[in-house]
Amino acid sequence: MTGAVGMIGLGIMGSAMAGNLLAAGFRVVGCDVVPAARKALARQGGVAVASAGAVARRADVAITSLPSVAALDAVAADLAGAARRGLVVVETSTLPIEAKERARRALARAGATLLDCPLSGTGAQARTRDLAVYASGPRPAYRRVIPVLEGFARAHYHVGPFGAGSRMKFVANLLVAIHNVAAAEAMTLALKAGLDPAQVLKVIGDGAGSSRMFQVRGPMMVANDYSEATMKVAVWQKDMRIIGEFAAALDCPTPLFAASAPIYNAAMASGHALDDTASVCAVLEAMAGIERRTPRPAARRRARGSGPVPKKG
Repeated sequence: MTGAVGMIGLGIMGSAMAGNLLAAGFRVVGCDVVPAARKALARQGGVAVASAGAVARRADVAITSLPSVAALDAVAADLAGAARRGLVVVETSTLPIEAKERARRALARAGATLLDCPLSGTGAQARTRDLAVYASGPRPAYRRVIPVLEGFARAHYHVGPFGAGSRMKFVANLLVAIHNVAAAEAMTLALKAGLDPAQVLKVIGDGAGSSRMFQVRGPMMVANDYSEATMKVAVWQKDMRIIGEFAAALDCPTPLFAASAPIYNAAMASGHALDDTASVCAVLEAMAGIERRTPRPAARRRARGSGPVPKKG
């Protein structure tokens, strides 16, 4: 590639991907609606620009990491108006397939190709390049972006025609939703039984009862500190809704997924919207009558005026 790699959306996931691409030797040009995110990219050695269109004018490949359908619609329109023919856009967000299909058509009219490439992994995993990419769309475009994918992910798979990547991600996130609550439930039982949570994480994590969510989110549950979010509860609610609607459209029963949803809703209601989804453990601890000291980072958030922080426990 002769141009830069574009990064549109520099939130938890996008900033981590941009950092890894820079470390891998790519030139990265990025944009975000939040000025602080653009400044952070510039400090890392990337080039910050004001819009997705500005990214498209400089990049051979652009990656999008976006929070909503409205954001994707706006970015697709901006890219379509500025993209050079042959631009490949790697769309990594978790969004409804129909929204991605609408963006694909808009970009195709401008001579650009959109690949549907959701990611498996948390923000913490993104920082250590521990992501898997579920790529879907034209195979020639996928082959072209493989060097870029390998710059920010440990694995990538071409799983079929456009939209298959999102379908694969919905299945993966269904498991994440269940395994995260299962890990929290197990940790709550361990605390209620008087076990040392750090020892539980070490011993159970090395046995048949472990899961990737237990390993990734267990340390937050042990520390009783969910402030360094790798997936915010408020954002996760969007993913839960998409998966539920996807399964319902297929008339597919998902009883365990449905059972996990009220726990995430309770996390929202008890003030954990900006905390990591591991905070479902705090919800279950409260239900079990377990009290643990509120960690200082949460108290500092309250001091900044982001609203009351519920008692952890």
